[in-house]
Amino acid sequence: MSCKKDTPSSRITSNHWGPGVIKHDDGKLHLDPHPEDPAPSRINENIPQGLFGQSRIRRPAVRESYLKYGPLSRRGERGAERFVEVSWDEAFDLIEAELKRVRQDYGNEAIFAGSYGWSSAGRFHHAQSQLKRFLNSIGGFVRSEGNYSYNAALVLMPYIVGNFRDHVKQATRWTTVKEEGELVIMFGGIPLRNAQVSGGGIAKHSLKGEMKACVDAGVRFVNFSPLKNDAATELNAEWLAPRPGSDTAIMMGMAHTLLVEALYDRDFIDRYTVGFEKNVDYLLGKLDGVVKDAAWAEKQSGIAKQTIVDLSREMASKRTLICTAVGLQRAEYGEQPLWMTVLLAAMLGQIGLPGGGFGIGYGADASIGVVDRPLRWPSFSQGKNAVEEFIPVAMISDMLLSPDTRYEYNGQSRVFPNIKMVWWAGGNPFHHHQNLNRLRKAFQEPQTIIVNEINWTATARHADIVLPVASTLERTDIGAGTQDNAVIPMPQVLPIQFEAKTEFDIYSELEKRLDLNTDFSREMSSQQWLDEMWATLRTNAKQHDRDLPDLETFLQGDIISFEDPAPKGVFLSDFREDPVHSPLTTPSGKIELASETIAHFQYDDCPGQPTWLAPREWLGADTSRFSLHMISGQPATRLHSQLDEGAYSKSMKIQGREPILIHPDDAVKRGISDGDVVVVFNDRGQCLAGARVTKDVRSNTVFLWTGAWYDPDLKTKEHQDRHGNPNVLTHDYRTSRLSQGPAAQSALVEIKKFEGALPEVHAFIPPIG
Repeated sequence: MSCKKDTPSSRITSNHWGPGVIKHDDGKLHLDPHPEDPAPSRINENIPQGLFGQSRIRRPAVRESYLKYGPLSRRGERGAERFVEVSWDEAFDLIEAELKRVRQDYGNEAIFAGSYGWSSAGRFHHAQSQLKRFLNSIGGFVRSEGNYSYNAALVLMPYIVGNFRDHVKQATRWTTVKEEGELVIMFGGIPLRNAQVSGGGIAKHSLKGEMKACVDAGVRFVNFSPLKNDAATELNAEWLAPRPGSDTAIMMGMAHTLLVEALYDRDFIDRYTVGFEKNVDYLLGKLDGVVKDAAWAEKQSGIAKQTIVDLSREMASKRTLICTAVGLQRAEYGEQPLWMTVLLAAMLGQIGLPGGGFGIGYGADASIGVVDRPLRWPSFSQGKNAVEEFIPVAMISDMLLSPDTRYEYNGQSRVFPNIKMVWWAGGNPFHHHQNLNRLRKAFQEPQTIIVNEINWTATARHADIVLPVASTLERTDIGAGTQDNAVIPMPQVLPIQFEAKTEFDIYSELEKRLDLNTDFSREMSSQQWLDEMWATLRTNAKQHDRDLPDLETFLQGDIISFEDPAPKGVFLSDFREDPVHSPLTTPSGKIELASETIAHFQYDDCPGQPTWLAPREWLGADTSRFSLHMISGQPATRLHSQLDEGAYSKSMKIQGREPILIHPDDAVKRGISDGDVVVVFNDRGQCLAGARVTKDVRSNTVFLWTGAWYDPDLKTKEHQDRHGNPNVLTHDYRTSRLSQGPAAQSALVEIKKFEGALPEVHAFIPPIG
């Protein structure tokens, strides 16, 4: 795409989906894969159009009614009104006045920093850190806690095994599975479309090759998933397609088989766990009168009783690794499949052994089970937040619609804050959040919403003040993944386009205007910050016997890799070796197969031991009106919703709509052919999507990729989304009162063929008056 002027012809850069080689010839920008990446992601192909397409925000802009009448007028509708472009001075004047007014009238407790998302892969220009440091420098803000990806795991796992963030770093390496493993059971599969990305970036995409090496060594894979391609073709995995939401029941049928056939490891249970007997009583039906055997599991899941029994016996006879995808816990009662994973692995007695045990989250990040960093990378400190208030990350709508009301979370009774100002940077809640029609209503509540963005996403369209920010190619940074073992140069290869600014420059200007202190910038330039961060890294690397070049040499060069600190790591091996001197961080120091702490909370939606709780919406419920279970997940063509206008993202759309996978039997019943545009609907909303008819999805189940930019037709009664965003259909319930995690995977829908003139997609057209 056209750029302002030429820069060096070939440079390395980094994004969350991996490195690329930038070629800039005759004013055209091209990104090629890095030659040493064994399985490079094509997401880099989205960058040229994403940065120079029509959706790029060129200048600061303000919603028309807000600009004319001010923040207290409540005139106009966010998401429907057009914007007026203004100068940076006008935008700064508005923000300066609003910050002063809100802080004076309501205090910093009325400011919510909705900075959530993957934002920049760089260590300095990281949107969350920049915004939060700035707000902390002027008194703090209300924050969110947890994440949409695996919130149930973050809250539950510390009670039963330990800190989940440590788990993903310590996950058993695939090299040990290749050498010692025999069987890998995947609940939810290990989809490689997810493993293109890694928090902060990834130098080499090695997961596919490492798993293929396991197959070559004789390891057998089994894929429990409604989607066949949740397991790579190279794995030759046996595909078992259960009803979505029934994995907990399958695991209970397996556990019951191990129990009654005396195939479980009693010595492991006695030495390393607590609470097993409560699970025995539950599996045998002593607590509720329902025996959780394989026949019962078949009724819940559709997986044959004998298949469950045979597989249980095979698991007990082989070195077995149980992998559970984090997508399973993004459903109603999502804590339960996690807890059952631990119980099942404990009964097999292989936790802490090479190639055995369990892992939660394999494939959710390209690094999990593959590599880890040997030292801490430098980061831009967020400082100290003087405001203690927070909300669980998936409760944005609740907070905005029901301020000052009580809710329960993780054993606490809390009150929603009364938010007057929202400042969002580095993310897109109209991608991440559920029930977008409800979120639209919630976004009408604050007095002021400010959004920093590169493109006109739905979140930017629902703001009052929109600030255009520089992209990764328009600024200098240091690339380093939170779990990867490499640092990647990120030199500025393009001038900052249009009238965008770096967020550091935006906050530095506001710091001067507010005339409070210099806590944010420390009166340093971005180059000085980068020099300081690189100097810190050089010092830390020296302690690991590595000499790094100076910053300028690094930025002109290539990827620098470090040795993996645990290339044959085995999860919980230290605990298995010596549970007394290497205890877990749980209350008992052991694996808690039943938790007295959680039982004390008295949550009927998350009792004190693994429990079967049927979702409100699933194929085992009333399907008379909505007979298809919709699964939504990470797309292959982009990271979440980032750069949806890009060429690669658009290449997989069908007539401009996101594809929805549907089984041939379900398509025939509805008169739908491959390539048709369809209406996907339920009582919460509806969207248009492009039908992809395939036997690779379970019958009565459809799969719709997430991330299509939300594009509601506000002229229709249903506010029909024209582009294919599944979150107009997902409900806004949470997993349970324990974690209050999102439960997007529990949703029933119906589909019909679209009739009439196909509406134009407006998602990429700027809302500029």
